[in-house]
Amino acid sequence: MADLLPEIDVVADDPFNSDPNDPEMMSDAVRDRKNNGETLPIAKAKVIMVDLPLGATEDRVCGTIDIEKALSEGVKAFEPGLLAKANRGILYVDEVNLLDDHLVDVLLDSAASGWNTVEREGISIRHPARFVLVGSGNPEEGELRPQLLDRFGMSVEVRTVKDPEQRVEVVEQRSAFDANPQEFMVKCQAEQDALQARLVAAQQLLPSVALDYDTRVQISQVCSELDIDGLRGDLVANRAAKALAAYDGRTEVSVEDLAQVIGLCLRHRLRKDPLETVDSGLKVQKTFCRVFGLPEPESEKAMAIANGRR
Repeated sequence: MADLLPEIDVVADDPFNSDPNDPEMMSDAVRDRKNNGETLPIAKAKVIMVDLPLGATEDRVCGTIDIEKALSEGVKAFEPGLLAKANRGILYVDEVNLLDDHLVDVLLDSAASGWNTVEREGISIRHPARFVLVGSGNPEEGELRPQLLDRFGMSVEVRTVKDPEQRVEVVEQRSAFDANPQEFMVKCQAEQDALQARLVAAQQLLPSVALDYDTRVQISQVCSELDIDGLRGDLVANRAAKALAAYDGRTEVSVEDLAQVIGLCLRHRLRKDPLETVDSGLKVQKTFCRVFGLPEPESEKAMAIANGRR
């Protein structure tokens, strides 16, 4: 996924991937340099994807302060952690439902504020930590804490392909990649480049995408009727619909766009009891169709058709 994203501008000598053009995305040290009139060295960098292992320590995730250097030289010597590396990038957690509670708390703090603060022995250092959080896991092995589950904008249920021909195609592509990764990547490069160009065009078009007031009211009505706590569901549904329209090269959001994203944005927000399972999306789709005056799906198969999937 990170390979598809375009390069970004960063401050060349900064370990936090600070944005040279946005003060809100700069570390305190870089902001001070800019305020003092210093010309910041700018470099291009790929959007990084950082893996957060389940067994990571809090110091490895947040970073730590070199106390010995701080005491001997009187300077704040900070050793950046995974959150610093993931700033303006993607933080991926496999088996996120098995993540230790103390690391979940760290992620919640960073996701809420966009900053990571490390305090040790009276020394305090903070840096921006704004990342896209991506997690995967098997719900049968354990559920996510509701606070963390709510932080994920969208939730997708991945199932094994049932079509025998598609299964064969997947196996053959995997075998070809294992046999010669470089050759496989060369064959796919043209398709990768075309997809990246489409994403870049969508990013540029996104600010021009419009979502009319009546539709926004209907989205909030869906969230209200589903008794979804907070407003994050409303926000994510609005943003996802706009992003899909931009990806398709359009400047207006359609009902079809909303039909495709509304279930992904809201299905994991319906649980009131941690012991409940995440909704399949049928309840969300039925409410959506009722509010928007569309025929209600009677089954998951009909819902898939309504979502434009096959």
